[in-house]
Amino acid sequence: MLWAGLPTGPPHILTSMNTTNHHAQRWTIELPGIGPACRLGLATRGNTTLEANDVERAVDRGVNYLNWCGHPDGLQRWVRDCGTRRREVRVAVQLSARSASAAERELEESLEQLGTDYLDVVTYYYVEHIEEWHRILGPRGAAEVIEAARDEGTVRAIGLTSHQRLLAAETADSGRLDLLMIRYNAAHRSAEADVFPVTRPRSLPVIAFTCLRWGELMKSTPDDPSGFEPPAAPDCYRFVLTHPDISVALMAPDGADELDRDLTILDGPPELDDRQHAALAAHGDRVHRHAGGFP
Repeated sequence: MLWAGLPTGPPHILTSMNTTNHHAQRWTIELPGIGPACRLGLATRGNTTLEANDVERAVDRGVNYLNWCGHPDGLQRWVRDCGTRRREVRVAVQLSARSASAAERELEESLEQLGTDYLDVVTYYYVEHIEEWHRILGPRGAAEVIEAARDEGTVRAIGLTSHQRLLAAETADSGRLDLLMIRYNAAHRSAEADVFPVTRPRSLPVIAFTCLRWGELMKSTPDDPSGFEPPAAPDCYRFVLTHPDISVALMAPDGADELDRDLTILDGPPELDDRQHAALAAHGDRVHRHAGGFP
């Protein structure tokens, strides 16, 4: 069992965790204009199920970056009913609108459905073509409304979500964004060459999604070495968080059991040691060869 048999951390990680306070500090990052956030974030999708009490349990553990999918669900209900705890969390929503008029409607609907008077993050959702970006920034584009909302304080930060690395890098270089949300995992690491060299000098936070590669990273491949045991979800998230250019890794558990499994990552350091990282990177390469799908 190659993966399971690896050590739990190198000396520089293990000896640095001398206090609970230091442990908490390693899990916290300051997001400009937003405030401190846990590096492990919680996202919902239209095809996952979390109840409001599940979200409460995650927040109680310190998870405070909440990415809402826009559909009525437990995360929405928790934010709507959380009262004074709203100040503890960073609520991010995805904006599908490209025009100013559509952005006005969508922003108003999000605020109403979440029962809040401000959003910590609004990201232009799945911008996959440069023409969409130009439309967003153009006359009567969505940026007109969202940037005005940021000036007024209704929106604290503006981001962009994309699978297209070069496009994401171009938008990051525009100076119009406060953060970037991209796919990054052990099987998809090309952002290291295409995106991070742009976000790094700008100190632009990067939020990672698809950290499990749709679950494929937790499966075997035909090329696995003898005795290799695929990693569990928490180690896939830790792989992502080991990269210094990733600010927050989003988990998207389907139900309470998966959430509780994912929350166990908070019991240890966010990073993998060098041997663990190398083993998971090699597994990611095998998954990339065999699972198909996106480059």
